[in-house]
Amino acid sequence: MLSPRPEIAALEACYHGGPNYAEFEKLGIDPDDVLDFSSNSNPYPFKLDFNLENVIIDHYPDSDSTDLRRIIAFQNGLDADSVIFGNGSMEIIRLVAQAYFSTGDRVLILKPTFGEYELACRIAGAEIIELWAEEKDNFRFDVKRCIDLIKQLKPKALFLCNPDNPTGQYLTRAEIESVLSSMDGGLVILDEAYIAFTEGAWSSVDLVPGGNLIIVRSMTKDYALAGLRLGYAMAHPDIIENLCKVKPPWNVNAVAQRTGLQALADNAYILRSDSLLRKNRDYLIGEFTSLGYRIVPTRTNFFLMKVGLAGEFRMALMKHGVIVRDCTSFGLPDYVRIAPRTLPECRRLAQAVRSLSWGTDNVTNHQCPG
Repeated sequence: MLSPRPEIAALEACYHGGPNYAEFEKLGIDPDDVLDFSSNSNPYPFKLDFNLENVIIDHYPDSDSTDLRRIIAFQNGLDADSVIFGNGSMEIIRLVAQAYFSTGDRVLILKPTFGEYELACRIAGAEIIELWAEEKDNFRFDVKRCIDLIKQLKPKALFLCNPDNPTGQYLTRAEIESVLSSMDGGLVILDEAYIAFTEGAWSSVDLVPGGNLIIVRSMTKDYALAGLRLGYAMAHPDIIENLCKVKPPWNVNAVAQRTGLQALADNAYILRSDSLLRKNRDYLIGEFTSLGYRIVPTRTNFFLMKVGLAGEFRMALMKHGVIVRDCTSFGLPDYVRIAPRTLPECRRLAQAVRSLSWGTDNVTNHQCPG
């Protein structure tokens, strides 16, 4: 049988958590009865103002998502040729690796973080350099260590999630600017998938003209569009042109484009959601703190909780009809990540945790990477 490239043969799939329907069936759980606190998406449904009959689906969609690009460009003070849309932000991450990385290129990834950065790099054959945040610092990235490593190893690119997934840590503008300067022309991919729900967020868009920054954002997370997939990136026009060269034609379907146009016109939706999510997140943090669990301080709409044996904790909760994100795949086997849902649903999660015979004595002193 024909073998794939060595890089592909050695790949392992990136684990994303979320509902596992085989598990539900084994446990005799109806998937419709399960509350998903493992996904960082907005839990408040975005209501469409159109029917499917109003969308032209017997023709190919606009391959360049022209209207969406124009709106994002206008909202951010850019030209449309500085914007690209993708089938979710994950596709854009793959496009970056495909367009810019070759076998042996060094790429620095600040961890713990989203696993797709590494997978995209490995598909391209790039060499991964890892720099881990430390548990004692609440997993906040040490920018000085990062800059020292950049000067030593001179990576071609750096992936940085800000705010970080799964830790919720958020770097300042000055810190990002210092990283950009230290890269000396190397590419910085700044993933801002959760920026819409970040407290004290600052705008990075005016850093785009510098020429070595790609800002990636996710409308999937903001507008509860996981089933449609919609994300975009902003960068210097030369970078966008290169990404467009490797972008599949018609990558954003007609329904997603129509939904995106409606979403971008509804500024109040994000503000309402942000207010509710912050209230619900703080409710959960208060409940779990009172039970003795350690919560990692967060600046966005999800948080890490130290439980010890996260996989077993997740399984115990699943039997109560709720799921949280086991962070073992992030390199944090003692932690779960929890993203708030509606307040009644958050109360159900809190009750489920209280009902466990788990106790904070299960939390171990495992030393996380760092």
